[in-house]
Amino acid sequence: MHHTGGPGWRITMDTSGPLLIALYVRDAAGLDGAGHPALCHAAPKIRPSDHTHLIAEAGGVSALKTEWEAWWEQLLKAHPEMSPELGPPGFRSFSNSPALRRVLQAHFGAALSWARERRGEYVALEAEREAAGVQLLQDMVDDRLLEVGRAANDFTLTIIELPLAEPRAWYLEPETIIMSSELLSQPELFRSYVQPVVDLLI
Repeated sequence: MHHTGGPGWRITMDTSGPLLIALYVRDAAGLDGAGHPALCHAAPKIRPSDHTHLIAEAGGVSALKTEWEAWWEQLLKAHPEMSPELGPPGFRSFSNSPALRRVLQAHFGAALSWARERRGEYVALEAEREAAGVQLLQDMVDDRLLEVGRAANDFTLTIIELPLAEPRAWYLEPETIIMSSELLSQPELFRSYVQPVVDLLI
């Protein structure tokens, strides 16, 4: 996790174990374009499986998509906490989401392993680029403060890095960005996504 800040402002960059698990489940279930924002595929690519028989009695794919989207929204609101609790093997917190519950039961072990591997890769990546990332964020804030000629408005910006196939970012109002963990390795592209949000918050 990276933190940078100044008087009245703070920017945090980290990944999220709960969102990694949800991302795995989305891609394994073939729910392309599900959720807000509609993120691209995870990287490395997760092979989707046919869940037709598994979820037929629980409302089928449309129910699964609705339930997954509600879960994703809850996870984003609760970040960095895990809410609802996963609790295998019964997944009792998901009793109102029968299709999602079945898919979680089928994929939880693989999802957890995948999420742990990605988390390990993120920790290694973070160690490599720590100073550069913090400096780039500090520069963006400083540039904007010079432009406006005053102190920053109080703000907190949370950047959630996920292993996504496209090097881009998605802004979630009021103060969250989801971005590909590869994006920081392309400073100009990173700045093109993050600077407008920093400008808006300042």
